[in-house]
Amino acid sequence: MKICRTVAECRAAVATFRRSGETVGLVPTMGFLHDGHISLVAAAKTHTDRVVVTIFVNPTQFGDAADLDAYPRDETRDLDMLSAAGVDVVLIPDVSDVYPNGDETIVETTRMANMLHGLVRPGHFRGVTTVVARLFNFVQPDVACFGEKDYQQLQVIKRMARDLAFPIDIRGVPTVREADGLAMSSRNVRLSAQDRMAAVVLSQSLDAAEQQAGAGSTIEDLRALIQTTIASEPRATLRGLDIVGATDLSDLSGALITPAAIMISVEFGGILLIDQRVVTP
Repeated sequence: MKICRTVAECRAAVATFRRSGETVGLVPTMGFLHDGHISLVAAAKTHTDRVVVTIFVNPTQFGDAADLDAYPRDETRDLDMLSAAGVDVVLIPDVSDVYPNGDETIVETTRMANMLHGLVRPGHFRGVTTVVARLFNFVQPDVACFGEKDYQQLQVIKRMARDLAFPIDIRGVPTVREADGLAMSSRNVRLSAQDRMAAVVLSQSLDAAEQQAGAGSTIEDLRALIQTTIASEPRATLRGLDIVGATDLSDLSGALITPAAIMISVEFGGILLIDQRVVTP
């Protein structure tokens, strides 16, 4: 496994693969990896000959500097996991390599970035699309894999890739969960023991909605059920709940007659967690 500290090194490694006629998969991460990230690597390996993983804690997607500083990091552990997973190249760039001095260019999906979870975290998706567009340019992969847990992020990246004509197959990979159902996230380690136990209410609320979705329920029924389930956990504070069209994030109301994406944001002791589920009538 080759570890690259500069974009130039990474491009040189990818060029070697290209000269051999090999396809390249990309898995962008912010590090502090878990099994969910490794599932993205496995998906990329299924579809391409070589896999590049990036580790970069992107400052432009954090609205709070303290949140950026508190983001967990463990490079040694990350590299051990990636080596064991059979990754070919890891790019760990400096901020100055990604955002050069005097940088002033942003990439933004103007509608999809400023709705739903984007209202809870203003500017977040603009930071995501800006950095992902740059990573796409650095690596120029054939396939890029992203987790479905960040559902709006996945749809935003798909729209960006379509609008900017990136010749990249964007693939969503199912959410990997802990034994009790909590979606794996690098933020989970920041939860207190009590909040960690309480956080399972996210998946419980989605399970309940999925079970009810097939019983002729309405969007309003599903919304009320999730709100009631979250409210039953005193340590949980619901920050966002959106039920939208699964492919275009359009508003839905009335009877559930088309696949819908349920996205929730819940805060536990100052730590914001997200989860999602696509339900069908």
